[in-house]
Amino acid sequence: MTTPAMTTLAVTGSPLWYASRAGGTLALILLTATVVLGIASGGRTTPRRIGRFEVGLMHRNLSLLTVVFLAVHVVTAVLDPFVHLGWAVSVMPFGASYRPLWLGLGTAAFDLLLAVLVTSALRRRFGVRRWKAVHWLAYAAWPFALFHGAGTGTDTRLPLQLWLYAACLVAVVGAVCWRLAKAGPGRVTGRLVAALATIALPVVLTAFLATGPLQPGWAQQAATTTVLPGGGR
Repeated sequence: MTTPAMTTLAVTGSPLWYASRAGGTLALILLTATVVLGIASGGRTTPRRIGRFEVGLMHRNLSLLTVVFLAVHVVTAVLDPFVHLGWAVSVMPFGASYRPLWLGLGTAAFDLLLAVLVTSALRRRFGVRRWKAVHWLAYAAWPFALFHGAGTGTDTRLPLQLWLYAACLVAVVGAVCWRLAKAGPGRVTGRLVAALATIALPVVLTAFLATGPLQPGWAQQAATTTVLPGGGR
């Protein structure tokens, strides 16, 4: 039975949904800043005027803030009564009945960041090589998070949100290009892969937005459950 309160929330949007979107957006911004700082300061490219300790401390603090806002995003999304995600969806990718692909990408990004967080806390036990191998997963989490946000949010069509995604994309692509320009000889395969990914990602994202979220009716097509009008579903 639908109550007047439920009808109102369906039209205006649940406060939990707004909290989830705000937490997710802030988490994406912070994750982008973390990735950019990690790319720009890695290897021999650390700025001379800033010590590695200060860079490492800033990188760690940004990572922790990312996890905090990501936790807010996940908790408020699960508690939102209109979606009924369940707690298992927050750690098991592609198991949701609601927008399984795009929610699954977000869950995969969350799991990757959790793996980085746990191994960082147990860094001495894992060893430097194993820790670095897992730490690279943070870079894989970023495109997952970007496509998750673009694919799940019905506010993707808003100009401000599009500009936000564009800014995040430009920041990471710019950092990769700068890193490649500063890189010394060697590791040709790794640099080639990074260059190809840098070229492909903007193309894929633009094509996805043009054929998906920016098309009328995308919200209904992406979801396998009832889409609520006006409520960001």
